Amino acid sequence: MPMKDLLTEVSRLHFPRPPATAEQVAAFEKRVGWRLDEDLRAFYLHCNGATLFAPLPDVNYHLLPLERIERARVAILGRDEDSAGAATHYCVVDMQDGDYVFVDVAQEANGRLPLFDAWHETYPQVKRIASSFEEFLEKALRSGNRSFWLSGSPP
Repeated sequence: MPMKDLLTEVSRLHFPRPPATAEQVAAFEKRVGWRLDEDLRAFYLHCNGATLFAPLPDVNYHLLPLERIERARVAILGRDEDSAGAATHYCVVDMQDGDYVFVDVAQEANGRLPLFDAWHETYPQVKRIASSFEEFLEKALRSGNRSFWLSGSPP
């Protein structure tokens, strides 16, 4: 499903925050030292974070606002050092149970960033769960509020 249609669904059926401004996106990119890919840029200019299926605090999928995005090793382990995981992993989704979804900015392919599952008890061991944010968002929206990568059947 095209990103535009996914964003319309987020606005219609879920709990989006107001859009980020172009200035907020630029400030974020300056802070982290990498550029949002096309999918993430579209998402953040549409809504600066969102929750799917339920509002905070009773939510599984908390798509983080720009100001809450940080290195996975900091979010998960509280340490910004190489022994705690790659410096190129940035959390974009908090699953609210010690599980995070992150992008790896070092693995961009065809202009898109892949997404990975990271659980606090096993990080930095990770599992690739989507080739792009668009793919992740579509699967999440079809998941019935479950972690789609953990279920045995496709969403």
